[in-house]
Amino acid sequence: MAGDLQMSPQMEQIHGEIRDNFRALANGFQKLDKIKDSNRQSKQLEDLTGRMKECKRLIKEFDREIKDVESRNPPEVNKQLNEEKQSMIKELNSYVGLRKTYMSSLGNKRVELFDMGAGGSEPIAEENVQMASSMSNQELINAGKKTMDETDQAIERSKQVVEQTVEVGAQTATTLKGQTDQMGRIVNELDTIQFSIKKASQLVKEIGRQVATDKCIMLFLFLIVCGVIAIIIVKIVNPNNKNIRDIPGLAPPAPARRLLSVKATDFVS
Repeated sequence: MAGDLQMSPQMEQIHGEIRDNFRALANGFQKLDKIKDSNRQSKQLEDLTGRMKECKRLIKEFDREIKDVESRNPPEVNKQLNEEKQSMIKELNSYVGLRKTYMSSLGNKRVELFDMGAGGSEPIAEENVQMASSMSNQELINAGKKTMDETDQAIERSKQVVEQTVEVGAQTATTLKGQTDQMGRIVNELDTIQFSIKKASQLVKEIGRQVATDKCIMLFLFLIVCGVIAIIIVKIVNPNNKNIRDIPGLAPPAPARRLLSVKATDFVS
């Protein structure tokens, strides 16, 4: 049937790899019957489990290729491809059943198919088995579209988170730049204030010196005036005192005039 299917070169390559793995699984399980040592059987089961994982991955790739060419293929070709995919899934599930049987007989739980992390194991999901065995082609397509829509929504949410993070980062950078500029202006203003304080201090000192000088001059002038006034007073009180020199610009005191008394008789004679 596979030779009659219309496949792209990529699909043919994937299909061939799946079939090669199935043949390897069939031969591996046949050899497992001949192995008597439990350790070697466990090792063989581990190798077969790896083959099953590879088959599952390839079947998923095959399914993606079917969806990629679905719009270009006629409905009949799409139906045949989906039937081939379901056939491969069923065949893989049959090998999973064989593995379970051998593991039960060995009592060995170490070999895990499609493990989901350390200490966890999950064989081929029951949902995939049901989808392959009981769901129609349209249901498979709808389920795949639903999964893709959910994935697209998750990607969009992630994009929104990234955009919001970038926006917050840009706002933070702008705020930091504004704060840096403001700090620069504050520093410049502080420098200006400090310079103004220094200039004011110098002016205060100069004014203080000028005031002190003015006070000294006023004091000297006051003493001179007091001296002049004292000399004038002394001159007026004791004009005949020769120890006191005349003050320049001040007229000496007038000499005392003696009044002559003339008798009338003397005047007549």
